[in-house]
This record gives sequence, C-alpha cells and structure tokens, in this order.
Amino acid sequence: MNVFERYLTLWVALAMLGGILIGAALPALVSLVAAAEVARVNLVVAVLIWAMVYPMMVGVDPAALKSAVKQPKGLAITLVVNWLIKPFSMALLAVLFFEHVFAPWIAPEDATQYTAGLILLGAAPCTAMVFVWSQLTKGDENYTLLQVSVNDVVMVFAFAPIVAFLLGVTDIEVPWETLLLSVLLFVLLPLVAGVLTRKRLATAERIAGFQSRVKPWSVIGLIATVAILFALQGSTILDRPQVIALIAVPIILQSYGIFALAYAAAFALKVPHRIAAPCALIGTSNFFELAVAVAISLFGLNSGAALATVVGVLVEVPVMLSLVSFANRTRERFGSV
Repeated sequence: MNVFERYLTLWVALAMLGGILIGAALPALVSLVAAAEVARVNLVVAVLIWAMVYPMMVGVDPAALKSAVKQPKGLAITLVVNWLIKPFSMALLAVLFFEHVFAPWIAPEDATQYTAGLILLGAAPCTAMVFVWSQLTKGDENYTLLQVSVNDVVMVFAFAPIVAFLLGVTDIEVPWETLLLSVLLFVLLPLVAGVLTRKRLATAERIAGFQSRVKPWSVIGLIATVAILFALQGSTILDRPQVIALIAVPIILQSYGIFALAYAAAFALKVPHRIAAPCALIGTSNFFELAVAVAISLFGLNSGAALATVVGVLVEVPVMLSLVSFANRTRERFGSV
C-alpha cells in the first residue's frame, strides 16, 4: 500500500479544509471552475473522475465479463437494494427527520425542499466513484463494471418514475443530457481507453506493471476532486453550518444502513468479497451529478432541494472512506475466494 492509500483519510481531510479555504480566498478562481460545465457536468471534475476510473478499467478483461454474468448473487443484491429499498428508505428518513425530529429548527417549506433533495439522491446510485471504492477494496474489475452498467440501464427507465412517485408529481423532466454525458465520460470512454491499453500492453505482466504505476494517480484524482467540490461549496458550508449538519444526519444514517444491508446479504449468500464489497458500495454511494442537476432544474439553483443534494456530495467521501476501511478489515470473514 503506497503512501497515498495508507494516509488517504488524512489527505482527504486536508483536501476538504484546503478546498474551503480556497473557496473563501479565491472566489474568482472558483467561479471560473464552476463555469466550466457542459450539460451541468463540471468538466474539471469530469477529467479528475476520468483519471480515477481509468486505472481500474485497465484491469477489465472483456473476455471475463461472460463468467461474471454467471455469478448473479451480487448483481441481484445491488439491484434489489438500489431500486426496491434505497429510494424509499431515504424518503422515509427524510420525512422522519425534517418533519418530526428536526421540526423545531426547520421551517415546513424548507423541510419539504430538503426531503425532495434527499429523494433525488436516494434514487440515483453511483456510476463513476464506485470504481474508485472498488479499487480501494480490491474489487473484481469485471464484475464492478457489470454491476454499474446494469444499474445505469435500470436508471434510464426507473429514475424518473420513482422520483415522480415519491415527490407526488408527474412533470419531472430528467436532464437526459446530464445522464447520458455522465455515463459516456465516466464509464464508456474510460472503458474503451482501458481495453485499448490492455491490447497495447498485450501480456498480463505488463498490464499489472502499468496498473501499479498509474494507480497512485487515481488516489491523487480523488483528493483533487474533493478539494474542488469543497471549494465550490465553501461559502455554503461557512454560511449555513447548522443546516448542513442537520441535512447530513439522515444521509449518513442512510449510507451506513444501506451498506450494512447489502454487505450482510452478500455475506449470508456467500458472495466472494471481491464482488460483495463493490456490490454494497454501489448503493451506498450516489450519482450526485444527476441528483444535483435534477434538483436545480426542478426547484432552482438556490433551493433547499439543491442544497440537500450538495450536502450529499460533501458527506459522501468521508463516509465512503470509512466503509472502504471496514470492508478491507472484514475481508477475511468472507473466506479466501
């Protein structure tokens, strides 16, 4: 384990602090980065996420995908958790906290907005970052790609109906350009680059050597992404810290609860750890680009719904790192497979 991975939590914490300081000290620079968007996907962040995903895609062997399909348990768990449980548990927690537990401190109209934002998060399982979490838990590259790909297909058909049902509205306009561009940038292009790289390297030894050389850049990309995200949202964090903390509570409970459910199911069904870890992490992580974009298009840039999705972005990395650590510590309990 290299120095970046060994002290990853420390680097991420420093990146969060540095991002907030940069956001406060250099607002013009942050505005310039924020303006670099296409279909509400920030291009700077997109490049960094691409750098994170590419090293793992080099490990994807297209010929092995057929054998991955023959292990349906992990795929079944992630589909059930992501689409039959997660959106509804997130909505339940949002209503519980914003309309009851935190009611004395939150205006009813704000509570409705925050609930809407969390529903959008709950209905959008992760697409890009899960490749990073899978890599950090030594997940099966081929199976992770299969899981993400199937979830993306389901998301195209299920996201809008689930969100419409939970929000009680029928006029939701899904920003398809955001969804499709994100899948193109974070899944398809890195996959093509990885396959071409494998073909050029030719042998297993050269592929392994190349992966070991580029793997640190994946972690560096993660740290830089965290710094940028916190720089973009630094003013919000400093201006409304109490609200940020309240919104974070149900998100954190949801994240740990969903992971525990999926991970326990994988353990009970004797799913190998290299499949079980990514399987549980996909539902825990969120497709924040899509959630933020829909929140802005439905409720506005300065809405409570948009703020709630942004808090999801801020909470995700520290929570996911703690779950990655837990998954690595419990690897032996899944046996040697």
